[in-house]
Amino acid sequence: MNAREEILQRVRAGLGKGHASGRRAAAEALLAAPRRGPQPAIAGDPAARFTARAESLASTVDRVAAPSEAPAAAARYLTANGLPLAAVATGDIARLDWPGAGLEISVRAAIDADQVGISGCFCAIAETGTLLLLSGPDTPASVSLLPETHIAVVPVARIVATMEDAFALLRAEQPGTLPRAVNFISGPSRTGDIEQTIVLGAHGPCRVHLILSGDQP
Repeated sequence: MNAREEILQRVRAGLGKGHASGRRAAAEALLAAPRRGPQPAIAGDPAARFTARAESLASTVDRVAAPSEAPAAAARYLTANGLPLAAVATGDIARLDWPGAGLEISVRAAIDADQVGISGCFCAIAETGTLLLLSGPDTPASVSLLPETHIAVVPVARIVATMEDAFALLRAEQPGTLPRAVNFISGPSRTGDIEQTIVLGAHGPCRVHLILSGDQP
């Protein structure tokens, strides 16, 4: 045994740690059967709770009966706010009839010239009014992060109660294969760095509009 191994052996003994393979097995066992800590009880309608929390974070919320009504709702929002009726969109909501609502949609990653981004979401969290978005070939993260205005189509059936429920859904639907990025969006981007004054749009969209739909898009 050389001096390095002797020192490391003493450190391991002092920390009470055994062989690396045993520690790995214990870690994998914990990951395979995660334990939940204390959680708040989320009573009532999850969609109502999500809406209230999202609005408290400066998001705006509209609700439609079906995904087919989302393009018209998006067009109403953009027109009411004097925003262009052109947007970059993710592939998961591309099949909706955006041209029929008067919107010009480009399905691709966003660039700095894009003013509006429209996306779906993996799920939404009632406890905090947060969206969970997964990056992928059809869902580039730039669509929700780069344009000044982000519109998200949120199926009511995909609203879960807590963050733990969101992670459980992710593990169940994408076992063993996490995406490159998992983004949590809680209202417009904001900062209070300058004189503790809140400024929206500092590091991302300054407007977040959520369209809750009754069914899956």
